[in-house]
Amino acid sequence: MMPFRFLVAVLSIFLVAANHVKAADTNAVAAKRIRNVLMIVADDLKASVLGCYGDKVCETPNLDRLASTGMVFERAYCQGTWCAPSRISFMFGRYLDQGNVTLGQHLQRHGISSTRVGKIFHMRVPGDIIAGTDGNDHPECWSERFNSPGQEAHTPGEYACLNLNIVTRDLENRQSTRMPHRMFVSVKADADGSEQPDYKSASKAIELIGQKRDRPFFLAVGLVRPHYPMVAPSSYFEPYGIERIEMPSNWHDDTSDIPKPGIAGTNNLKNSIGKYPDNQKRMWSAYYASVSFMDHQVGRILRSLEASPYGDDTAVIFTSDHGYHLGEHGFWQKSNLHEEVLRVPLIVHVPGISPGHSTSLAELVDLYPTICELMGVATPEAADGQSLLPVVADAEAEIKTAALSFHNGTSLRTSRWHLIRYQDGSEELYDMRDDPGETTNLANRPTSADLLAGLREELSQRTRHLGDRKTQR
Repeated sequence: MMPFRFLVAVLSIFLVAANHVKAADTNAVAAKRIRNVLMIVADDLKASVLGCYGDKVCETPNLDRLASTGMVFERAYCQGTWCAPSRISFMFGRYLDQGNVTLGQHLQRHGISSTRVGKIFHMRVPGDIIAGTDGNDHPECWSERFNSPGQEAHTPGEYACLNLNIVTRDLENRQSTRMPHRMFVSVKADADGSEQPDYKSASKAIELIGQKRDRPFFLAVGLVRPHYPMVAPSSYFEPYGIERIEMPSNWHDDTSDIPKPGIAGTNNLKNSIGKYPDNQKRMWSAYYASVSFMDHQVGRILRSLEASPYGDDTAVIFTSDHGYHLGEHGFWQKSNLHEEVLRVPLIVHVPGISPGHSTSLAELVDLYPTICELMGVATPEAADGQSLLPVVADAEAEIKTAALSFHNGTSLRTSRWHLIRYQDGSEELYDMRDDPGETTNLANRPTSADLLAGLREELSQRTRHLGDRKTQR
């Protein structure tokens, strides 16, 4: 006869499993009620600066509130490391090419309207924003599209070019479109923010959400902050004095074990920002201010959705095209394969589905099939990626063992390990559990040989698949 305690334990496991299945079934039913999708994409936003991802300084109450009602993906990764390739990837649903119909075009073929507000495909910031032009848009993707122009670095207010240590209110000689120091520019704007492109994008989104709809809609809203120039009303800078800024713990680490292809093009040794430690903190202050301003626009959009007739049948997805270096390893900006560039925020809110946080791996290329499944549309065979809805319904579910990213080589990010293999054969390997700041490259250590062999094989298998795939147009 079985011991009583053993029977109780077995019964407890059964009940937990039964409740788990019941919750998953309930979530699946909720997902089937979704009629519309609102996707909001920030620009150059690293996951680690949001309150819901653990930052204790940056004020992001609206995104934190969204996170409290949705699934927060702690390990979501972009495939391209700067705007153009990343946005092409998730809007075509492909890792490396355009061998598919765009997401919006596919949805339109199934009777769904597809509308763009602001930057979804690549726009030059600030160039296309100042001009109010479409950038490298794909018009076939959209039923309607709207741009949101702004003055950017030419906005009246206190202008700073922090790597040149220039602060002025003069509107002349400001670093702007195609100029070499534009990425270190901030402006504490004099006005209330209503003249800013993100405010205009939020206002247009609110207008569109308020319209009566006779068919399902996909509304993609692209916000340009915190992409440089980091412009926001001066009040948004006030909470972020440099006395509150602590530089990343790995900001001064030796990079001698990083191979040459892994050294960011903009770094403290090559750029004059390295001469100004306080201005490095001011870069963080300006970034935080831009993030908070962007967060405020997200709040405006979400409140309008909640007040509309569509609040209960519209899923909301918030993400960014890629992350950003702000002094980690002495690196600045993007376009490399380290964690701060690859890891992006991803929050998926589906009305009726329980919120949570998941450490399951996700890729931006998964957005295409996720949105298709939410809207009851079959995903084209040519699409890479997998629907994230199993994880949205169950934070413990896993749909993949690794995430891929590409820039002068390939990154393979597993739950614990990060292998970067460059085109010249050089490598970086990090234990992300014990060394999340990627300070010690393990690739050349004899003790890593077996681990490296396994990761190289997994990388080879994943990338081999990319060379022989169906395409669909």
